[in-house]
Amino acid sequence: MIRKLLCLSLIVLSFPAITQKTKSSNVLGQDLAPLKGSQITGFYRDGYCRTDENDPGQHAVAATMTKKFLDYTKSRGNDLQTPIPRSNFAGLKPGDKWCLCTARWVEAEAAGVAPPVNLTASHEAALTLVPLKTLQKYQSK
Repeated sequence: MIRKLLCLSLIVLSFPAITQKTKSSNVLGQDLAPLKGSQITGFYRDGYCRTDENDPGQHAVAATMTKKFLDYTKSRGNDLQTPIPRSNFAGLKPGDKWCLCTARWVEAEAAGVAPPVNLTASHEAALTLVPLKTLQKYQSK
């Protein structure tokens, strides 16, 4: 019995990503804060806008939805408003918090419809596509 527990402990310790969440930083260089809202968001559906090589969309921008943005992204083929019950997605409405793909946020900013951003909950990877100064202009109040 002790031998089995020891083996199991060694296996668990060999895979730290399984036993603990990878520490991430936000765009300000601090620990990434969760994005609290009515729905669990993030690529990993854990409430954090963390991203890595497994996330092709780089869901790194923590944003507060606006009607203009929701209508815009729907017109671009990504309907975030319509509920999808089989995926346990209630649909978003203005005021909801959501982790957005960085490229879509940049596109919306160029179109004049970028939603407000929560800097403490936006992953540092967003800075690969958008300067901090730009994100700060849209900082949530």
